[in-house]
Amino acid sequence: MYILAFVIALLASFLLTPYIKKLAFAIGAVDKPDKRKVHTHIMPRLGGLAIFLGCVLAVVCSLPITRDLMGILLGGAWIVIVGILDDKYSLPAKVKLLGQILAACILVAFDIKIEWLNNPLGGYFYLEYLSIPFTIFWVISFINVVNLIDGLDGLAAGVSGIASITIILVAVHQGYYPVATMTAALAGGIFGFIHYNFNPATIFMGDTGSMFIGYMLASIAIFGAVKSAATIALIVPAVALGLPIMDTAFAILRRYSNGKPIFQPDKGHLHHRLLALGLSQKQAVLLMYAISIILSLGAFVLAMANIYIACAVIVLIVIAVAVGAKKIGILRNP
Repeated sequence: MYILAFVIALLASFLLTPYIKKLAFAIGAVDKPDKRKVHTHIMPRLGGLAIFLGCVLAVVCSLPITRDLMGILLGGAWIVIVGILDDKYSLPAKVKLLGQILAACILVAFDIKIEWLNNPLGGYFYLEYLSIPFTIFWVISFINVVNLIDGLDGLAAGVSGIASITIILVAVHQGYYPVATMTAALAGGIFGFIHYNFNPATIFMGDTGSMFIGYMLASIAIFGAVKSAATIALIVPAVALGLPIMDTAFAILRRYSNGKPIFQPDKGHLHHRLLALGLSQKQAVLLMYAISIILSLGAFVLAMANIYIACAVIVLIVIAVAVGAKKIGILRNP
């Protein structure tokens, strides 16, 4: 069923995107260039609506609509509404954050939450009263790391697509087919859209897309952890999305160390640094795809390996990231 879900979402997203492009211009959901942005002319946003519609169609055609699935889809619909409003009106950061919290609360209302974590030495850590705030933090974090890496043509879509494929492979290997099918629906929507979004892009996914993708990856991870009784369902997407997660962490450290508000946008992200080194947009994106593939392979090893190999993989990833970050000066004030 996961293959069917992927194909349905891919075709739907691919066919719908040109119409979404016309809709974006019609309602004024466009992105105007400024000194921080890379593009030089007005671009339609709202492309994420095609990803959402393709994903939902694929899920409905491929899976029975259970209470869990209804909760995930309702939360996704809500975050898409917030994204559409932001793509048109550029909502204040606090309003967007409130919308993200409400999306996470919809999951919690449907009892989709992180209630425990595996203890590597055996047994579980039960979160108890921390379960709800931890779940909300998890969802908001995923939404924003995907949102923050959406700075070059095809970057957020490609990195998220690579992470989605990793989750599918792990879920199929471990026999968690509902997780694989939901993720395949998301991946199909992303890959159907990326044809229009890769450099030179003709449409952006906008916050509609980046927030929906981040929300879905977070929700699928929680759903997988609940159904599989294993924290690895949370770890795999976190490692596979390691590139935007680490870029976000470095951005927070950079702004804090330079005395700037941590939510103030700057031109110090990894893709900005790569462009400053002389890479073209396409070269920078392909390099970041390659890094994401390496991280995704690491995530797959983590899912298959014992605790000692898993720890070794994590240590190697951290060392490689620290060395790379130092070389390109990602913590320096841009």
